[in-house]
Amino acid sequence: MNEAELGRKAGREPERQCAVTRARQPAVDLIRFVRAPDGSIVTDLAGKLPGRGVWIACSHDVVAEAVRKRVFSRALKEAVEVPGDLADRVDALLLQRTVSSLSLANKAGEVLTGFSKVERAVEARTVLCLIHASDAADDGVDKLERKHKAIAAASGANAPPSVRLLTVEQLSLALGRPNVVHAALGSGGASRKFLRDAERLLRYRGQGAASEAAA
Repeated sequence: MNEAELGRKAGREPERQCAVTRARQPAVDLIRFVRAPDGSIVTDLAGKLPGRGVWIACSHDVVAEAVRKRVFSRALKEAVEVPGDLADRVDALLLQRTVSSLSLANKAGEVLTGFSKVERAVEARTVLCLIHASDAADDGVDKLERKHKAIAAASGANAPPSVRLLTVEQLSLALGRPNVVHAALGSGGASRKFLRDAERLLRYRGQGAASEAAA
């Protein structure tokens, strides 16, 4: 059992120090990198690869700064091959992970698509999270969001979160359906994993978190 697992077993989230900012943060708020046997740097999103790790804040700008300042070689105390576009590659990996999580939630039967079905789910208060395509028309998004918030307010609750991160094409590919513009996540473990992954990607891009509902 590693240190991270011991920390979770004891009921506390392990902390790590960002090699760039030197700030200590919960490990879940950073990204781990390790040196592969061929000397290249590998992004360890799950934080489980063997070997000494370098922890960097979950931020495109901070990862790019780590590349510019050659932080990885210094932290690992050995030569390591780091691509100049590492920050963009990490973004692509986080996006891929988010899309895969949504696909798994769909396979688990936790996703509804189509404006009418999503609207009915909002009215029935069975929505964990609303998903809108990033290139969706604003009027459709606004209509669902207003109803979402009004129903929550009437019941004295906070409105569930919304994610506007993936394009129509990306949503359609993830869900295996054509022209997906709006979707709703029901309660379930797969849905919560998608929210965590979406929040991580949003944080990396400096766009803030979707919601605390993923905790």
